[in-house]
Amino acid sequence: MSSFTLHGIPVSRGIAIGRAHLLAPAALDVKHYLVPEEHVEAEVVRLQSALATVHRELQTLWNELPKDAPTELGAFIDVHALILSDPMISEAPLDIIRSRHYNAEWALVTQIEELSAQFDEIEDAYLRERKADIQQVAERVLKVLLGTESLGLPNRVEPDDDEFAAQMVVVAHDISPADMLKFRDRSFIGFVTDVGGQNSHTAIVARSLDIPATVGVSQASNLIEQDDWVIIDGEAGVVIVSPSALVLQQYRDRQAAAQRARKKLGKLKKTPAVTKDGTVITLLANIELPDDCGPALEAGANGVGLFRSEFLFMGRAGDMPSEDEQFEQYRRAVVAMKGRPVTIRTLDIGADKPLDPTEHTALNPALGLRAIRYCLSEPQIFLAQLRAILRASAFGKLRILIPMLAHAHEIDQSLAMIELAKSELREANLKFDPNVEVGAMIEIPAAALALPMFVRKMHFLSIGTNDLIQYTLAIDRVDYEVAHLYNPLHPAVLQLISMTIAAGHKAGIDVAVCGEMAGDVKLTRLLLGMGLREFSMHPAQLLSVKQEILNSDMAVIGPHTRKILRSMDPDGIADAVLALQTM
Repeated sequence: MSSFTLHGIPVSRGIAIGRAHLLAPAALDVKHYLVPEEHVEAEVVRLQSALATVHRELQTLWNELPKDAPTELGAFIDVHALILSDPMISEAPLDIIRSRHYNAEWALVTQIEELSAQFDEIEDAYLRERKADIQQVAERVLKVLLGTESLGLPNRVEPDDDEFAAQMVVVAHDISPADMLKFRDRSFIGFVTDVGGQNSHTAIVARSLDIPATVGVSQASNLIEQDDWVIIDGEAGVVIVSPSALVLQQYRDRQAAAQRARKKLGKLKKTPAVTKDGTVITLLANIELPDDCGPALEAGANGVGLFRSEFLFMGRAGDMPSEDEQFEQYRRAVVAMKGRPVTIRTLDIGADKPLDPTEHTALNPALGLRAIRYCLSEPQIFLAQLRAILRASAFGKLRILIPMLAHAHEIDQSLAMIELAKSELREANLKFDPNVEVGAMIEIPAAALALPMFVRKMHFLSIGTNDLIQYTLAIDRVDYEVAHLYNPLHPAVLQLISMTIAAGHKAGIDVAVCGEMAGDVKLTRLLLGMGLREFSMHPAQLLSVKQEILNSDMAVIGPHTRKILRSMDPDGIADAVLALQTM
């Protein structure tokens, strides 16, 4: 097939080279891993056994039909039995296991997706509807497979010969944040989606996993075919499909050079983040789960500036984590950071992070019942989380961060809930740090414009630039059609950030930036010039930002930053920020 190039929105830097794996939403419900050569036939037998079990189930159903049962029921079972016996179901998935080394569930789902696509093209409406029968049969087989013992294979299999042969690039219409977390430690090395924006939470998770990704690549899932060779240039937002040998080698060389540069950055892990003029900067990590603490420490983080606790709640089919379960996760993070501070943000769900992805009741989720609004409307859920967080504070330095605050009564109610949680813990004789610091996320323009009511009652502030930009510019950061309008260098955005940093300094409280701007090396000097002294970002970005800090001189960048803040010309600001990088 001839090579072609697709363009999208870059969201995670790096180069990925691998085979395309087209992923339908239904396929996310099953495990995906590669089977080593010596286990292939065992995996084939596992699928054959599941098919035989379903055959027996259908036969039992037919035998147990009452005499007065409608004839359609018997015909229905017969149709399913015929479908199950068809080589397209009984043999084709076995061939996929043998040729692609997919596990049984993955092979079956892959084959069903291909058959479903063929049925969608049938003109006859009745025959087209038979797709549902095929899917129902497949669901029966999957249930049997999921109820059997797996081989306990590692999720990620390292190939012996060509290192690119078994590495796969996920291509999908969209991938939710919760689903992306399922791909940790698997053989997927890149993501391409039809939709999405630079700062959607899917993009943020891609960056946290340090996996090259490009989103908003319209029609990618329709144009790219299963097993196509794919190159993702995460820096440029380019996806090259079926590249020539020359292009493939060029990107492999670039990939190797990037790996060497990253190895060189590793030497900075233990170097303090101090500018040339001696200004000390604190570099913190953003994490989703306690297991992320390892990479944070490995990157040299001074602590955790943002623990996104909502990822403990998502993807659980409505099953909320208990207080004890939450406590254990928070405790693990605090202990893992070995005395370094851990800032836990209370539950921030809504917008593109729904607890139940199947529910879409709000006309505009980004402006609806999300974050602290949701927590205050569900006091028992909020109290359980606060108690869990406070209990974890007995094991090390911990801070509580409240998202989406905009009103004085929300501040007062949140602080009252924390005091109530403390009171309940005292009654239960459970230990906690009574002096836990509480901070506010500044991510709504109203909050940035009413800072006095925050600095009087909060111990620290953390600027969530992702939402602050979204709400200031009235741009849905998940909508790729308006993604080009999402601009962190808009004069209004810079003014709000600058005001917040200045207000915090005046009040003598810490101010951090925990949004994506903190991890963008192109903006590091600008934020330093604004007076920012605390950056929180994904561990993968920390060393690059540190290198930029080490090469910065506040005496040089300060005056230029003040000039940028006085400008109302977006193009001029962009040019001035670019020039700032060379100073």
